[in-house]
Amino acid sequence: MTQQTGRAGRVRRVAAAAVSLVAATSLVAGCGNDDAQDAPAASSPVPSASPSANPKSTLLAAVPDEEDPAFRFSGSDPTGVVTGVVDPAGKGMDLTVTEKDKELDFTMKLSFRLIEQRSWMKVSFDGAEELSSMLKLPKKWMELDHAKLTDPASVPYYEGADPGNTGAILGAMGDTVTDQGGGTYTGTVDLTHGEHVRQAMADAVDVDALGAAAKTIPFTAVVGADGNLTSLTLEIPAVGKLKATKYVVKYFDFGKAPKVTVPTGSQAQKAPASAYELLNS
Repeated sequence: MTQQTGRAGRVRRVAAAAVSLVAATSLVAGCGNDDAQDAPAASSPVPSASPSANPKSTLLAAVPDEEDPAFRFSGSDPTGVVTGVVDPAGKGMDLTVTEKDKELDFTMKLSFRLIEQRSWMKVSFDGAEELSSMLKLPKKWMELDHAKLTDPASVPYYEGADPGNTGAILGAMGDTVTDQGGGTYTGTVDLTHGEHVRQAMADAVDVDALGAAAKTIPFTAVVGADGNLTSLTLEIPAVGKLKATKYVVKYFDFGKAPKVTVPTGSQAQKAPASAYELLNS
């Protein structure tokens, strides 16, 4: 399957830069307060009947691939939270990043709809709804022309069914994976195991700063009774000036999530110049 690297991190960087740009303008003076929505929680898995004979193979087989039905996901790490829907059959994905400006008390939601090589963007403001009109940003899906972007790589496109890079991470499992029963597996991963693993974690973890600890990062993975990976949690230890953190990916609602479709009619328009000003800031 296709392994994307750093996609969510790239989107978060765009969102953070966009919030900084908005906050720097005099337009936001006097904006109200509204908290960001929490990421959707994964439903509890149904315990498996018996321990797996080969836990490593079971975990790798549980990673989402192009044969899976549409499902939802959420991911969190020290840089923020991402939520969305993956539709492997339609080669589509919805991806939303929420960024809060604590000083001015407003929250921006930056959403992307990705279908193959096409990308649409939608921006909304909680606690400062008037910013959309002030910044001349329509509330519709705005289809992006990548040729008009200063850095085309800053806007994602559909790259596969595993937005949390769980396949790359679990591919670096050690030989001490243990089936704890009930669909729960524990073990360690080596984040220095190949450049693809480093790239997968580049926006969430400073692998070099972890030193020797990066070779044995504890993880807990949960597989549902349907054989799908429902969560992966890495416990990143405190090293030097680095605080202990977690990298968490959740996959859920397999076959229940909506398909990702091309926005049409009154739902969409071509992105105006103001959208590119935001993205190219």
